[in-house]
This record gives sequence, C-alpha cells and structure tokens, in this order.
Amino acid sequence: MKSEPDSGFILFKGDFPISYAILKFLSWIICRLPFNFALSIGNALAKFLWLFVPAKRKILAQENIQQCLNVDAETAKKIAKISAVNFGSIFIEVMSFPKLKNDMHRHVKMIGLEHLTNYINSDRGGRGAVIMTSHSDNWELMGGAFAQNGIPLVGVAKKQKSEGADKFINEYRTLIGMHITYRSGVREMYKLLDEGHFIGLIMDQDVGRHDGVVVKFFNRATNYVTGAASMSRFKGVPIFPAFMHKNSDGTHTLEIQPPLYVEKTSDKRADIYQMTQQLATLTEQHIRKYPAEWFWLHDRWKSIRVEFTPEEISELNSKLDI
Repeated sequence: MKSEPDSGFILFKGDFPISYAILKFLSWIICRLPFNFALSIGNALAKFLWLFVPAKRKILAQENIQQCLNVDAETAKKIAKISAVNFGSIFIEVMSFPKLKNDMHRHVKMIGLEHLTNYINSDRGGRGAVIMTSHSDNWELMGGAFAQNGIPLVGVAKKQKSEGADKFINEYRTLIGMHITYRSGVREMYKLLDEGHFIGLIMDQDVGRHDGVVVKFFNRATNYVTGAASMSRFKGVPIFPAFMHKNSDGTHTLEIQPPLYVEKTSDKRADIYQMTQQLATLTEQHIRKYPAEWFWLHDRWKSIRVEFTPEEISELNSKLDI
C-alpha cells in the first residue's frame, strides 16, 4: 500500500500550510461550543454536502448495499445517505479531541477491555499484539479510546494529500495518546510490536490484486488485505478484533473480542488465508448489525471488477462456493 503524495497550500516558504491553520482554528471554535450543538452543526453540514456527492458514487454505494444486505432500492438509498452523513459527527468528534481527551470514559463505553489487559499482564515476553477493526462508526475516536484506557496503541495512517491536513490529524491522534506510523513503515511496526505496542489495523478497504487474497465477504469474491494475519503469524502475537457502534444518545460502545491466533503450519499461504477469511467474516457480521455506520461510499469491489477477468471471477466464485 502506497502513501499518497503530498499536496496542499503553503502560506509561506516554510512548511506552515493554510489548511493546517484553518483546521486548528475550526477546532478552537468547536471546542468552545456545547458538544451536542457542535454535533448538530456537523450533521447539518454533512447533509448539505451529500447533495454534491457524485451521482455515480451514490449509485455504486446503493447497488452494493442492495446486493450485500438484500434490501430494496429505497432502503439502500437511506443507508447510503446516513452512512455518508455520519462523517459530520466524525469530523466534529475529531475536532473536539482536546475537549474529549479527559472525558473519554463517558463518551466511549468499553466492553471486553479485560481481554487486552489480561494479555498485557500475562507472561507474554513484552510483545505487543494486533487490533483489527473496520471503517465503522468513528475509527479515529476508537483509537483515542484505546489510548486513553492505557493501551499502547499504534495507529497505522494513510498520508493525506494535504500537508496541512496530514500534520493536523497526526497531531490530534498523538494528542489523544496514539503513536502514529504510515502504512509504508512495516519495519517500524514489527519493531513496535517487539516493544510491546498494539498495532491498530483497519482492514476493510479494497487493495490491489497483488496486495491481498480473495475471500468471501457478503457472499462476494472480495480482495482482502492480509496485514493482520501476516503480522500475527510472523511474530506469534494475537489478533484482537474490535468494533465500535454509536448509541442512541450519541455516545459509543467499543467491543473487544477475545484474541485469535494464526495457526503456523508448513503452508504459510493457507494459514494467512484462513485467518483473513475469519476476520472478513467477523467484519461482515458487525456491518450487518450496524449497516448505516459502515463507509459504503468506498468502492470496495473495484479490484475484483477491474483487475480480474470474468473467467477468473467465475473460477473464484466456484472456489468460494458463491
């Protein structure tokens, strides 16, 4: 996976971008507003911006929702819109990190935290572990919840196109307690694992044909990233699946599942494949419970559609019993 190239507007010859200054100013304002009022503004803005999402992207999301969830077109449209509008509250919560930092336990309820603490307190030789999750609810807030509850979390980030936005979001991730590394820093991840850190991996986005394995996801052949399984098998550390959802009062619940270990046989590819399929299934189960909280606008099946021939897809479907 490649980091995106830098872009952004530079105010001076130095490295102080306009976008960074704007984001800091917006955060300053938002942190001084009543939190629920700020959320309402974020949601209203997101509903307005939904009008400008390209029709082609909306149709793609709606068709994927219909096929994955077996719902009618009208229901699919509603789910797609709610999913996109959720970015309004995600934005406000991230901008509110300076205010939420010391009040995280009230904003995010943790279920299953003992799975992590028991592992930390066990005889594990000081090694870390992998936390696997998806783009459901507010994944940025999830990282902060882990960090503020004493989990030495490493967030694996994608470099933003805007230099200012990249500086801002990583500064706020660090503010909330996370250590940040870019996707290209695989060696650093292994080093951090050895030092006892927990590597947070968001695994539900599409990857190129040669960067993943094809598994069954929503009863469709889907190219899936193998990072968690590969890392777990190589280092002999567990994977903790974790998913967050929003409660009716605007707070969140973060559920951590018991650890999974990749079997280490003579067939490395099979070991990684089996665990990746298991993680894809767990992710699907969570999305089915909270479908409007997943990021449906992402073109999840692009690599299958573009990089595989119809004959290859037919062969994959037969192999996966689809």
